[in-house]
Amino acid sequence: MLLPAKAECKAVSTSQSCPACSKRIIDRYFLQALDQFWHQDCLKCGCCECRLGEVGDSFYTKGNMILCKRDYLRLFGRAGHCAACCKVIPAYQLVMKARDNVYHMDCFACQECSSRFCVGDKFFLSENRLLCSQDYDSLLCHTEHHSSSALSQFSSLPSSPDSQD
Repeated sequence: MLLPAKAECKAVSTSQSCPACSKRIIDRYFLQALDQFWHQDCLKCGCCECRLGEVGDSFYTKGNMILCKRDYLRLFGRAGHCAACCKVIPAYQLVMKARDNVYHMDCFACQECSSRFCVGDKFFLSENRLLCSQDYDSLLCHTEHHSSSALSQFSSLPSSPDSQD
């Protein structure tokens, strides 16, 4: 469940205590999450212990754990498989996509000559294989007598990689 963690800019009553350390909250700035008030230093990820108020305005809960987005996805997110190497792609890793295919960043390369693609490079998807322009042209020359309808061209890479959802 995605829940907001909001910083308030007012003093709380002296009867409020932080659920993490059980000390009264007398600070001017504090966090409100899960219907409770927290010291800024006390609302932390249950795995990596990062301060949740510093890593964004949201966090996840699962069971009795409060987690940052990265750890939640690492522990409970859906993993995918790379279309090039067939290995698992953890849910928190950045990926590249071409149609329905998902790739590790390092695997997003021509599957014939292993040339890595840069932003703006043309690449082609032929029978679920990534190809650079040279290898696509070579394949096209060898298959002139066959229909080229199975070949799809993608004009360029996005300026930043997609995140796997």
